[in-house]
Amino acid sequence: MAASASSRSKTQKNAGPAEFTRDQELHAYREMLLIRRFEEKAGQMYGMGLIGGFCHLYIGQEAVVVGMQMVAKEGDQIITGYRDHGHMLVCGMDPKGVMAELTGRRGGLSKGKGGSMHMFSKEKHFYGGHGIVGAQVSLGTGLAFANHYRGNGNVSMVYFGDGAANQGQVYESFNMAELWKLPAVYIIENNRYAMGTAVTRASAQSDFSKRGLSFNIPGEQVDGMDVRAVRAAGEKALAWCREGKGPYILEMQTYRYRGHSMSDPAKYRSKEEVQKMREEHDPIEQVRGRLLREKFATEDELKAIDAKVRAIVAEAAEFATNDPEPDPSELWTDILV
Repeated sequence: MAASASSRSKTQKNAGPAEFTRDQELHAYREMLLIRRFEEKAGQMYGMGLIGGFCHLYIGQEAVVVGMQMVAKEGDQIITGYRDHGHMLVCGMDPKGVMAELTGRRGGLSKGKGGSMHMFSKEKHFYGGHGIVGAQVSLGTGLAFANHYRGNGNVSMVYFGDGAANQGQVYESFNMAELWKLPAVYIIENNRYAMGTAVTRASAQSDFSKRGLSFNIPGEQVDGMDVRAVRAAGEKALAWCREGKGPYILEMQTYRYRGHSMSDPAKYRSKEEVQKMREEHDPIEQVRGRLLREKFATEDELKAIDAKVRAIVAEAAEFATNDPEPDPSELWTDILV
């Protein structure tokens, strides 16, 4: 038993990027581009005063949720923190409903009452963005417990950031998940700065794949800027859970191009650093380059995809701008007393 526990406690070897077919490359390109264009438009609308409150954009991190969703099956759940628009879009939630929620309109996915951080879709198995740092980890573990109890073969994919990884409830969740062998994949989106402090200054152990070692939870570091690497790691982690072996940790090494939220000027890092990441590691440009090199698509075909995506986003923005605000009576619906 001791040898078995010891072997499981080691950080797993990264399998490397998966080889993609033409259809997989095109699918990844479309999905990531939709997130990128949607978030760019959300940023514009925030600047115009159409979106209030907090707004956290996913620009730069698109490969993480797209790669993971490529290996999910119907019934697998997603739960995440406040940087959540990309997660909603990739699991099939209506862009018009997402954007209308950002602008607080009647047609929003939480009827205009939740805003950027609080949208849900039971139909799409999306259990929220959550504004409280780390709160979703315990809730996602609860989803995994429900799957285990029902024996439905589903996996809970629990997303959180490098900052949230230092919260106490994360480790309570890890302990419970391993103790009861719950089917949870903990996906740590390490974008290097949390709210604005570099991981090296905030974390005694900055290799987040090792955060489950004391609970015997295996972990793996993944190039979160390469959708193929994410898919390969996700496939392994989900299979581990479905085989009844308990939870798995994936540290996605990614990067956000914008500030923590729209009010963050991001002065804690240089413009040169951001530009270098954009030029050398951009997740969308990597796929675009492969599509052209492999002759899977022409420049014109990729321009047509971009035009179609822009049209979807423009339609969502138009809807979110003109949709009426909720009736005041909506204040009293869906409320627990």
